[in-house]
Parts: sequence; C-alpha cells; structure tokens
Amino acid sequence: MNKKLLMTFLLCAGSIWAQDEPERATVPLTDPARPARIRVQLMAGGVKVRGADVKQVVVEARGRHESESREHRPERADGLKRLNLPSNPGLDVMEENNEVTIKTTMSRGPSDLIVTVPRRSSLQLKCMNDGDIEVEQVEGEIDANDLNGRITLKNVGGSVVAHSLNGSVTVVLDRVDASKPMSFSTMNGDIDVTLPENLKANVRVKADHGEVYSDFDVKMDASRPTRQDSGRQSDGTYHLRFDQTLRGTINGGGPELQFTSFNGQIFIRKKK
Repeated sequence: MNKKLLMTFLLCAGSIWAQDEPERATVPLTDPARPARIRVQLMAGGVKVRGADVKQVVVEARGRHESESREHRPERADGLKRLNLPSNPGLDVMEENNEVTIKTTMSRGPSDLIVTVPRRSSLQLKCMNDGDIEVEQVEGEIDANDLNGRITLKNVGGSVVAHSLNGSVTVVLDRVDASKPMSFSTMNGDIDVTLPENLKANVRVKADHGEVYSDFDVKMDASRPTRQDSGRQSDGTYHLRFDQTLRGTINGGGPELQFTSFNGQIFIRKKK
C-alpha cells in the first residue's frame, strides 16, 4: 500500500470511532534539513498555516457542524429514522521528497484546516468557497488564491503572490526576497500591504474604482499611459485602449511589485 493510500485509510478509519473529534496527522519530511513545500486545495472551507520550530508538518482538520441546518430536516421520512452522517472532512495527505499535498474529501459541507509547518517552507494555498486563508511566521515562496474569502499573511518573509476574487488582501512582510517579483490583487476588496522600510522595487498600481495611499516616497513615472492598439478587426471594428496602470519606483527601483484592485482601496505601508 503506497504512502498516500495508507495515510488516507488511517485517517478515515479514525473518523469512524471519533466523528466529532478533529482529524490530525503528523507528517515526517523526507529531509528535514531542507525547506518544505506545502500544497493545500479546498473546495469549501479555510486554512490557517503557522510556522514553527518543527521538523515535520502537522495537519488538523475539522468539518463544520451541521447542527443548525439539521434542526430543519425531518427526523423521519417514509417511516424511517434519519441517521446523522459524520461531519469529518476526510483528510487526505501525501508527502514525497519534502512536498506535502493536503486535501479533504468531504462533500457535505466546509471543513477548516490548521497546518503547522517548519518556518522555512513554501506554500501554495487554494480555497474556493466559504473560507479564508491565513498565514503567519513562514518564510519562503507564498502563493495564496482564494475565490470567496479573505487572505491575511502576517510576519512572513520571502515572496508573495496573493489573489482574492471576493475578499480583502492583507500582507505584512518582514523580509523580502530581492530576486523575485510579487503580486497582490483582488476584484472586490481592499489591498493592504506592509513592506520593509529599505525595500527597493518597481511598482505597478491599478485601482479602477478606488484610491491608492502610501507612506513610501514613490517616484512616479511621468510617461504617457501605454497605448494598446488591436488594429482593425475582421468585423470592421477598431479598438484603441490606453492602460491606466501607474508605474513608479521605491528607493531607486528593483524587482516588480504589482497591486491591482477593481473595487477597493490600495494601501502600501512602510514597516515601522
């Protein structure tokens, strides 16, 4: 039996005996001396990732109780008594060569994860519905994508790509990887990013229906907006568009930082 199937079997078997207890797994890394890479994908629910001085990955998963919704469901149907199905999320964890992939198999409702990782870890986090993404005390490459929820990254280091379709994006970076670009974007929500005071960066900022605020001395590019000419189309239309993205530099320039919000304010703060 391979490692993935064995881990899944043990977690699900434990659920039979303790349906109201969270599912918990301690996952050893192939080489604890190297940074880990953590991948989390949830259809419904949220995830909290905490960095700590550990040499393994600890995952705790809990399905949200359906007690309120069950109150409105009939206890009997066609003369039969209703059996309450388990609320466990069905945790599925696989580790291979320091890469840990975490999923849940629950289809009856959202589940929430708490994941403890070594501080030097790279993260790829994706949530679809009914949950937020939270990260703290992790240093590495962080890629956070939430369709309908907030993204909050506190006291992290390295590089960040954070996107929420419907939710705010809040990031506090203690240290920045000067070799990598970063991106912060949302369709509906504010973007609030705090960066080290000595940051050197090129910035691209676009707020279609909001304002941009910063206490950095941003030297803005005074050149004209970029012209995008699609030419004459086969249906006879001609489309000419001017990009309204603002460009500038912080402390002389460096890797590119992109901030994009359609409905919301953008705050670019200097870490005190």
